[in-house]
Amino acid sequence: MELSQATVLVTGGATGIGLATARAMAAGGAQIAVCGRRAEPLQRVRDEFGFAAIRGDVSVDADAVRIVAAANDALGGLNVLINNAAFGTFAKLVDTDAADMTRVLATNVVGATLMARECAKLFIAGDGGTIVNVGSTASNKGFPGGSTYAASKFALSALTECWRAELRQHDIRVMQVNPSEVQTGFGGRDEPTEFNPSKLRAEDCAHLIVSLITLADRGFVTDATLWATNPR
Repeated sequence: MELSQATVLVTGGATGIGLATARAMAAGGAQIAVCGRRAEPLQRVRDEFGFAAIRGDVSVDADAVRIVAAANDALGGLNVLINNAAFGTFAKLVDTDAADMTRVLATNVVGATLMARECAKLFIAGDGGTIVNVGSTASNKGFPGGSTYAASKFALSALTECWRAELRQHDIRVMQVNPSEVQTGFGGRDEPTEFNPSKLRAEDCAHLIVSLITLADRGFVTDATLWATNPR
């Protein structure tokens, strides 16, 4: 896909990986809409970059329907979804809280599904499209304290495979990127407290996502994992 032909909705697009991806795609000529739950980051993105910025919670069915419809209207169509909105809580099994687990799964699994569902309807009715799910290396391997977060990302991998099997016949590519630790705010902060030069940054993930999307539409990469070379 040529970026100049891309009309893109980025969930969780006002900060972190989402914003870096939106900026990278816009630099190549794509039209961008972002969504998120917090008004202030969305306003900054709207003012600084001119992106269509839509407030809403992807885990709420009515919000998901409204967000996709608003992005479709603002851009005159949609052909790319970056399913990026996510967060995590971390605790040992014996300390795992049911409410925390439910909140994480609501955004990372249900929210991703609702956004993909609404975009898939548009893509099927149109000329196809691309869905990129932002997973994690936690999609492939668990770790101590990671029950909730890893469960959500393992589930996203399963969803990616199911959607790919359903949607290929409609010329819809479904791909997943799995970054290792990325220096973003992640827990509600807009930025990390300080950067470690040996670890990944949001721009590295954006580079990978753009590379996958700009592959000619006749082909796609099922999933791609991104590691820091020598983190310290």
